[in-house]
Amino acid sequence: MMVSPTIRNQIPPEDISNEYRRRIKNDDVAKSRTDTYIRSSLRTAFAQIMEKADSSRRASRNQPNPLPVLAILAKDVGELATKEKKMFSPILKRWHPLAAGVAVATLHVCYGNELKQFISGITELTPDAVQVLRAADKLEKDLVQIAVEDSVDSDDGGKAIIREMPPFEAEAAIGDLVKGWMKLRLDRLKEWIDRNLQQEVWNPKANQEGYAPSAVEVLRILDETLDAFFNLPIPMHPALLPDLILGLDRCLQYYTTKVKSGCGSRNTFIPAMPALTRCTTETKFHGVFKKKEKPTTTLHRRNSQVSTTTTTPDTFAVPQLCVRINTLQKLRTELETIEKRIITLLRNSESAHISDFSNGLQKKFELTPPACLEAIQQLCESTAYKLVFHDLRNSLWDNLYVGGPATSPIEPFLQDLEHSLTIVADSVSHDRVRTRLIAEIMKACFEGFLLVLLAGGPSRFFTVQDGRVIEDDFKAIKDLFFANGDGLSMDVINKFSGSVRDVVAVFGTDTETVVERFRRLTLEAYGSSAKSRLPLPATTGQWSSNDPNTLLRVLCYRNDDSASKFLKKTYNLPKKL
Repeated sequence: MMVSPTIRNQIPPEDISNEYRRRIKNDDVAKSRTDTYIRSSLRTAFAQIMEKADSSRRASRNQPNPLPVLAILAKDVGELATKEKKMFSPILKRWHPLAAGVAVATLHVCYGNELKQFISGITELTPDAVQVLRAADKLEKDLVQIAVEDSVDSDDGGKAIIREMPPFEAEAAIGDLVKGWMKLRLDRLKEWIDRNLQQEVWNPKANQEGYAPSAVEVLRILDETLDAFFNLPIPMHPALLPDLILGLDRCLQYYTTKVKSGCGSRNTFIPAMPALTRCTTETKFHGVFKKKEKPTTTLHRRNSQVSTTTTTPDTFAVPQLCVRINTLQKLRTELETIEKRIITLLRNSESAHISDFSNGLQKKFELTPPACLEAIQQLCESTAYKLVFHDLRNSLWDNLYVGGPATSPIEPFLQDLEHSLTIVADSVSHDRVRTRLIAEIMKACFEGFLLVLLAGGPSRFFTVQDGRVIEDDFKAIKDLFFANGDGLSMDVINKFSGSVRDVVAVFGTDTETVVERFRRLTLEAYGSSAKSRLPLPATTGQWSSNDPNTLLRVLCYRNDDSASKFLKKTYNLPKKL
């Protein structure tokens, strides 16, 4: 008769040995009965320690941070497995070569059944859930180690026993819970970004550094999320960190996209060119000029739509746009500090190893920095073209040179521009970004200046003698940006002013020379088909003294008989829009 499992746990190992000597003689029978005995004994022992663990839990209910039942049970099962290995398995091994392996496999199945029910009921990451899963993971490693050591000399290397121990998947369960925790945090961060950026007014006086309060807050939330993550009592911070950083990176990229949203681009603000006409000197400000305004009505309507589709128009004033630029630059520079902090947090985490620091890319934000650079560039361009073609529209596009340089000189535009540059310089906090924005404003000014000269409508006209005035005005624009050496470098100014310098020189060239150059370049461009009749060259917008359309426009606004006769004979261009 087999010793009962309950009695087995109460009598010394040597008595169990004597019992077996008396009752078991055949090896195969001995192995089978011993296997049954071990499994039955351990199931009974497991039930007993489970009751004990539940009692311990109830007894410690009023104590701070009591351990959950399955965490207590995992500890007790581990102690039982160790005792089994040391006291009973060496004796029972006489009748069963894998006595310890069978014992731990039985305990593994018993605990695994309880753990499976527990995992199926987990819906969120809690301290109790993490404690249980970590305890289960440790227990499984200990049980597997005992089974492996016990089966070193077996024929199959212990594979049969290991197959009886389906993994608890405790680490995977922890990983899923942490990923759920991360998703909840990231979803809340994205909702926060949407809610707060809808309310953001981009006030330049919101803080001393000139960036938006939402940037300070989003960086604070990011820091809190990292702290909370590394404070989670989990064994796999390095493994899950890349997922968290990618999620935060996407949220910050989303923030960056929202910051630049609705701010327009170069094409939003640049005016539509009027139809090609000859200049007229009969009137200066009335009649013809009013007809010219038709294309620009579209510009005002388009700008209005840009402002009202997102938020109030004030949020797109130049100072507010500068705050957006400051905000993105702040975010970009702070990421470097955050990445260093992540390394420190990882180094201090309990589960970090030297190998976790080998792949630096896993600790870096890869989406946000380039998104910030792209957004800053777009905002600089948008701010520049808004300033020049919208804010300074009256002194540039509407009035400069209307009725001739003597009637509408450049000084009002230069005064307005200088005042605007002072606001920009005071509003943008970072030196390199400020330089980039001012360079974009300069480029917009050069383009606006050329548009006035080459596409300003019939109310603008110039003589060869005006070429000198235009050249001096162009130099005045460059001097304003150079600012006696305190502004942009002359290298930068010369880099972007080449096409303007080239075209301005044509305005001081006599009409006959311009006509001959126009004929030659048109013939070269269109070949033999242009010999009988010169075709009207297409507008490319690439203004140059070697572009036929540029030369044609100079002739259109040339106020002399030679230009008028050539245009009348060749193209019969109208004098009115």
